[in-house]
Amino acid sequence: MLPPVAVLLPVAVLMALLPRRAAHVLGMATSGAALAWAWLVPDGAFLQTTFLGFEAVLLNVDDFSRLMGLVFGIIGIAAILYSYASEAESTQTAFAFSYVATSYGAVFAGDWLTLLFFWELMAVTSTLLVWHYRGEAVRAGFRYALFHGIGGTLLMAAILQTYVAKGTFLFASVPGGPEMAGITAGLPAALAAVGIGVNVGFIGLHAWLPDTYPRPHIAASVFLCVFTTKTGVYGMYRAFPDGHVAIAYMGGGMAVFGATFALFQNDMRRLLSYHIQSQVGYMIAGVGIGSALSQAGAFAHVFNHILYKGLLFMTAGVVIYRTGEENLKKLGGLARQMPITAGAFTIAALSIAGFPGFNGFVSKGIVVDGAHYTFDYGPVPIGEFTTLEWLLLLGGVGTFMSFIKFGYYAFFHGEYDSNVKDANRGQTVAMVGVAALCVFYGLFDSALFAILPFDVTSETAVEHVYTTYTVSHVIEGVLLGLIGLMGFALTKKPLSKLGRVPDVDSLYNPATFYGTRALVVGVTDLYAAADRVAVAGAGGLIAAAKDPNGLYERVSKSGDSNPLRAGIGASILVLAVFVTIALLLLP
Repeated sequence: MLPPVAVLLPVAVLMALLPRRAAHVLGMATSGAALAWAWLVPDGAFLQTTFLGFEAVLLNVDDFSRLMGLVFGIIGIAAILYSYASEAESTQTAFAFSYVATSYGAVFAGDWLTLLFFWELMAVTSTLLVWHYRGEAVRAGFRYALFHGIGGTLLMAAILQTYVAKGTFLFASVPGGPEMAGITAGLPAALAAVGIGVNVGFIGLHAWLPDTYPRPHIAASVFLCVFTTKTGVYGMYRAFPDGHVAIAYMGGGMAVFGATFALFQNDMRRLLSYHIQSQVGYMIAGVGIGSALSQAGAFAHVFNHILYKGLLFMTAGVVIYRTGEENLKKLGGLARQMPITAGAFTIAALSIAGFPGFNGFVSKGIVVDGAHYTFDYGPVPIGEFTTLEWLLLLGGVGTFMSFIKFGYYAFFHGEYDSNVKDANRGQTVAMVGVAALCVFYGLFDSALFAILPFDVTSETAVEHVYTTYTVSHVIEGVLLGLIGLMGFALTKKPLSKLGRVPDVDSLYNPATFYGTRALVVGVTDLYAAADRVAVAGAGGLIAAAKDPNGLYERVSKSGDSNPLRAGIGASILVLAVFVTIALLLLP
């Protein structure tokens, strides 16, 4: 009867008012209730109403939104427990929970207006979460808000143009059938792709990710790495339910670009942030391919990525919590002192890299198979690869290299000077719980297949039946790992000497700052010049009105002291002429 956001948002407000322990217990219990609700609620479009004369569906449940609700609930429980164990304030966790609530509102919306409303609230609540930490997070939060404000505006323009073309904002239970779903082709589709592309980290629109996520509290980063980009993938599917070739190749490019720039990083959370872009690239590629197999793979990867990426940020957070260091070059040998954290990291790293036996191997394999079998509208002969498939495989090699680097410098190489403790009890429970799920869904892939929007094991549901543990898939996963290991061994020395590699924000941040300043100064100076001209002109008119004879003398340089004074005869003549003309013009 109620969408989850109607319960979750008031709980978020209440959490800010309660003592720390009570607030976090309430948040975990409510996340568990949301998880149960998402599992039990029936499919359908509910709470159909009108808003300002437009049809709206406030609650839409299908296989896509249900999967999002399930994984949001799982990570919500773990992230709130981790927040409590990491000494996060009640206010911070309340902001984080409002972020969770608005994400639920977006993925369970049944029309574009409702989705856009919660889409923008997500930007607001996540910005508040970043700002709460203060310091460097404030300026990063402003840039984050600016990016998402622009993206939301472009999406709104696309939605309005779609309404003009289709006459409805609905995408759930649309009277016109499936052909009415999605954003209208042409300019609206381009605007929607760019607007949603901000949220998912399209190349060139991605700089807010590594700029923002390393700045706030370590517990805030666990929430931030989950909701914005994955809700963006969900929004991309709603906008392009049949896929698009440009989106597919953008996803492939993101997989390579993000993994490459992650390899250049020494800041742990910055490295992980670039890998959000890389991994979301697989999801975007799956959505763009547009087949049932690839879209099932995209949402399988959404589910798995939320688990292992949340776990990676937790392990990095524990290292920062215990050592105070974020730079990999200042760490080393922590596995001996922090075996639980090192073990959790290893599971998460093998999961994100797609090594056999872990959940990332399952979902990455579905997306890659989708590119192999269906992207070119027909099966690809064995041994041949599409360009998109090569990009996804190359991204996989880069992922292995990045996390071999992370693990090598943080946990397994050298020795850390000071004695440090491992994760505390709450952090351990959160990490071990999520790590167990990464292994569970890697070994028991049928449990993951059961919640996907398309049954990848059925010939009637997908174009090509997918089997996870085939000889070719396992060889591919192991081979990518070996290539990644050799690649890191060859590049370790040059990478160790590499400084900070500039990204696109090193161009448009100063360009925006100085360009805006030049615009403001230019407009101000132009206004000042116009003001001077206007004031001088007004002063001249006033002077002329007060002393017309003096003005005439200055203009004519005449010696006559009264050149404008007329005699009575001339005055009567002029008056007579004007009266005559007026009488002639009257009807």
